[in-house]
Amino acid sequence: MTDQFLAPVLLSLKVSVISLVIVFVIGTLLAKFMANRNFRGKVVAETILLLPLVLPPTVIGFLLIVIFGNMSPVGRWIQSIFNHPVMFTWWAAVIASTIVSLPLMYQSAKTGFSEVDRAIVEAARVDGASEWHVFCFVTMPIAYKSLISGAILSFARALGEFGATLMFAGNIPGKTQTMSTAIYMSIESGNMNLAWTLVLTMILISFSMLLSISLYIKK
Repeated sequence: MTDQFLAPVLLSLKVSVISLVIVFVIGTLLAKFMANRNFRGKVVAETILLLPLVLPPTVIGFLLIVIFGNMSPVGRWIQSIFNHPVMFTWWAAVIASTIVSLPLMYQSAKTGFSEVDRAIVEAARVDGASEWHVFCFVTMPIAYKSLISGAILSFARALGEFGATLMFAGNIPGKTQTMSTAIYMSIESGNMNLAWTLVLTMILISFSMLLSISLYIKK
């Protein structure tokens, strides 16, 4: 029971943390680029970025298999480098979690950057600050609440990812089995004690994440 509980919990946390780091960097940079720019095709680009929010997890899982599967050019390239396909590894779970949680980080960060007073940014530029310094020491500190909210929501979304992970990473105990897939298998096998333990653990973590957002925003 202990191993059946700890293994998926620890793997889910590892996958979610790594996914969060990737999502935070990519989502923040994309949001900064898109926040105050207007260009041809912007609406289409943003729609593509937000698609994982509305697409069924099975569709995302299918697309990941098509893109990273053993028969795809990307999949063969990865296998040639690491001598192992990415499918049915915990890195596949990271990729799936990153894809589904990126829109939350992007949307939250974009909202924060859009609300930054342009006069403050321009004043920093006039004082000689480079674009990188303006971004790191002016824009991000002002938009920090939106960035933290996006990060917490992305972490919680990655933690609860199920459908795409099950299709792309599989459900291998001790290797790719996350809390979500472990709950599913526990119910299927009739192990309700383990299912309840995992469910309550996920509820506690998710509740803590959402509560921290509410408390932080009110500061």
